[in-house]
Amino acid sequence: MSERVRHVFDTNTLVSAALFEHSKPGQALRRALRRGRVLLSSSTLAELAEVLQREKFARYVTPAEREKFLVALVNRALFLEPTEEIQACRDAKDDKFLELAVSGRAAYIISGDNDLLVLHPFRTISIITAAEFLQATEDEAMDEKAEPRHGADGE
Repeated sequence: MSERVRHVFDTNTLVSAALFEHSKPGQALRRALRRGRVLLSSSTLAELAEVLQREKFARYVTPAEREKFLVALVNRALFLEPTEEIQACRDAKDDKFLELAVSGRAAYIISGDNDLLVLHPFRTISIITAAEFLQATEDEAMDEKAEPRHGADGE
């Protein structure tokens, strides 16, 4: 998959990926990192870092594991600051994900938040759950595998 495919994950989806590596959000994050880039901005990273520090997550992962997750994500993400202000979400705190996706030309916003999901599609951006993303990208992978076989048959 092309490096140009860009993905935005909302905070709760990234938190789930950090806490539960084999969850749908964890699988979706790994697939997004394999197939393209994950976008972050200063505001989305700040929110993620703040939420991951909450004491209620200590029973799932240690502070060191949370820090390791953040460092790994930061090292692999593409950072940019949104260039367009958007006020479209019924929860104004979620507009930052729309702004990042639009400014970064993302193909997907992966979210479990109904305030974002109800906007699907937003402009040309698919807003879908982690499970839907896994299904959609599995279909793409199967399509890509099928195409070369037609050409190899010489027909």
